[in-house]
Amino acid sequence: MKQSAFAFLESERLILRRFADADLLPFLSYLNDPLVARYQTWESYTERGAKEVIEQQRNLEPGMPGQWFSFALELKETRTLIGHVSFKMEEDRQQTEIGFTLARMYHRQGLAFEASACVIDYLFGELGLHRVTAIVDCENERSISLLSRLGMRREGHFVENIWFKGKWGSEYAYAVLRDEWLSKRPKPLAPL
Repeated sequence: MKQSAFAFLESERLILRRFADADLLPFLSYLNDPLVARYQTWESYTERGAKEVIEQQRNLEPGMPGQWFSFALELKETRTLIGHVSFKMEEDRQQTEIGFTLARMYHRQGLAFEASACVIDYLFGELGLHRVTAIVDCENERSISLLSRLGMRREGHFVENIWFKGKWGSEYAYAVLRDEWLSKRPKPLAPL
């Protein structure tokens, strides 16, 4: 695996960067939106909890095994924080799991696709990884659609494998290999 200090990534409409102190209020806003949190591990975030996440991410380098690294998504047009894409490196340093979260008002605009594709390019290119995975709630139709559009294949269906927000939940496992991504990187579609 290649290793270099992270500065920022850029896509057509987004800057993917480290979190900053100025991100606190928009970060708290989307984390505490019940629609956004519906399929996430949290119900809500306190100001203190959000500050701790921002502080932890500030000096974390991408690709540390067992650590989630989060790219803050800044909309170029307005310089506004609109969400984040995170990844967690496996101990073998060849595989990682990704996840994404966007503020509600930025859903259905192709921004999650754009940001996730940019991150996957980085993971396979800059970090030289072999495999990228994602776990998604079976009821989360939009995320399932996004993972498919990204060219990830469904590799598993875990039935009632997780106690989640007061009930048993089921999940799908998705993955894409470096060679697959590089040979047929998906093109963005028009926003839904």
